[in-house]
Amino acid sequence: MSIENAEILFENHFKIYVLFKDKIVFESELEKKNIKYYCDIENQLNLGSGIRYFINENNRVKVDIIFKENKIIAHTETIMVSDYRDGRKATALYFKVAGIVIGIMILIILFEKMLK
Repeated sequence: MSIENAEILFENHFKIYVLFKDKIVFESELEKKNIKYYCDIENQLNLGSGIRYFINENNRVKVDIIFKENKIIAHTETIMVSDYRDGRKATALYFKVAGIVIGIMILIILFEKMLK
């Protein structure tokens, strides 16, 4: 059951941007806590900065708790935040692949020297 409600736009609300990868978790938590929201995904050209949500101002504290409990990175229009965890994962993967390639190269060189 969705609690997505466009009436929020006509009430005292705030806008928050949530990264696309956190969309399902965020909306699930909003519904568990019975928080009405409006998701403006259809009118956004660039989803890279996040999906825009309109939420009633009265629910600001509850939404903040959702962010903290689920480790969701969110931002406003004026404060942009990127998820540094994704960058760290990519860097770690890069070093693992580089280590494997170097290891294979060393093994090939050693194998060639043994055959001579």
